[in-house]
Amino acid sequence: MSLDPQPLAPALEAAEAAGRTTVRLDLDGVRGKAELMRRCGDALRLPEWVGGNWDALADAMRDLSWLPVPVPGGGGWLVAVTSWRGYADARPGEWETLVEVLEEAVAFWRERGGGPELVVVLAEAEAEAEAGPSGPDAGAPPRTPRLKRRRG
Repeated sequence: MSLDPQPLAPALEAAEAAGRTTVRLDLDGVRGKAELMRRCGDALRLPEWVGGNWDALADAMRDLSWLPVPVPGGGGWLVAVTSWRGYADARPGEWETLVEVLEEAVAFWRERGGGPELVVVLAEAEAEAEAGPSGPDAGAPPRTPRLKRRRG
């Protein structure tokens, strides 16, 4: 998972060139867990059995069988998380848990070896990149979380 925010267009182009399915998880306006889970469900086209909690999301990210893989036996998926700063600022604990879930999913797919992989990037949409970050932590990279086990 790339913890350094990247411009979105080059990441999507590189992923598609590598035969990956691309998914954009837009967190614009998300300020709580319930809305986050709805956005994850919509963007990732999660099955109905996935509940609105961290463990269910983590389980789903280790499956992904419902998302197409454009190159049989290879390729994989790229999830570009966009407009995430507002959510990270509003709910830092939840943000760190989401990052943990995504990091664990990336590690799971990488450790399987030889098959599709999951890549997650914290992306900046072109408008965000041009405007630049603002606030007291402007330009600071997001914190790398190392969390206890999540619950709920």
